[in-house]
Parts: sequence; structure tokens; C-alpha cells
Amino acid sequence: MTRYLISFDDGAMDHIPGEEIPDVAKASHAVVQEAVNAGVWVFGAGLERQRASVLTTDGMVTDGPYPETKEVIGGFVVVDVASREEALAWAAKFAVACRCAQEVRQLMPDPELDAMLRQADRRS
Repeated sequence: MTRYLISFDDGAMDHIPGEEIPDVAKASHAVVQEAVNAGVWVFGAGLERQRASVLTTDGMVTDGPYPETKEVIGGFVVVDVASREEALAWAAKFAVACRCAQEVRQLMPDPELDAMLRQADRRS
């Protein structure tokens, strides 16, 4: 299986009237529940609308994103699926539920991290 990041930009849902947000949340949660039931859900969340803090390698903290940044992530989902086509199908479901376009990116595999997580699961 391969993990994919499905995300949307901050502001992508600004076109939705406030009174319709509960319906969007309900539809989104229904897709999340479907993904959980299908065994493909890894994690997801919406992000608060705020400037990010950037920690540099020397330990200095600055406000970000940098001024030239035009788009930041407003929310994301990580799914673990067999193919890019399956990831695109889940993104389509989230696009309908959230009423906004979704971006899909394959996450790099990390067998060492997967082994660490399996070992942690055995301990709990």
C-alpha cells in the first residue's frame, strides 16, 4: 500500500456560506467514516487559519510562511491505498464533500518508519 496526501488550500472553502458549513462538516465526516470503514484512513485535519512558526536548523523561530508564499494548506487527509487511481477516487469524494478542489501527492515510502510504527503497535 502507498500513502497519499490529499489537501486543499487555505481559503478554498471561503465561498461556502456560513449557514452551510454544518452540512459540509457532516458530508466530510461521512467520507472520513467511509475511509475508516474501508481501512484506508491514516490521519487528517483542518488547519487553523494562522501564520506558521518556522524553526530553523540553528533553533531560531520566525513567523511564516514567507511573504512570497501565495498558498498554504487549509486541511489534509492521509490515506493508505493500493494505487494513485484509488487516491484520486478518495480525493474526488472529499472534493464533493468539502465543495473545493483537492490536491493529491504520493508520500515517499519509509520502510524504517513503518518498522518503528509496527514495533510501537506491538508494545501497546
